[in-house]
Amino acid sequence: MFCGVKFCGGCNPRFERRKVLEQLKEHFEGRIEFAYAQEGIVYDILLIFGGCTNCCASFSQYTTKRGNIKLWDVSHVERVIEELEGQLSLADDAK
Repeated sequence: MFCGVKFCGGCNPRFERRKVLEQLKEHFEGRIEFAYAQEGIVYDILLIFGGCTNCCASFSQYTTKRGNIKLWDVSHVERVIEELEGQLSLADDAK
């Protein structure tokens, strides 16, 4: 699965967003490819990192097959893992 990653501007970060991304990369090693989001590329899913509750990162310019997942607090990591695991299961079922 191909996952685009979008970070907010970081004006008021309340958690180590890049550290969480590294955690996710380790957890999904060999199963999900994470790449910084770029326009013109189609992603399976887009992961949007906000640094605070505003989660103001724009993302409408990116194209995804399965939507997006937002997180803005370290407490969201387990939910994100569960959602990504679910997306992997759906992708496996479609094969």
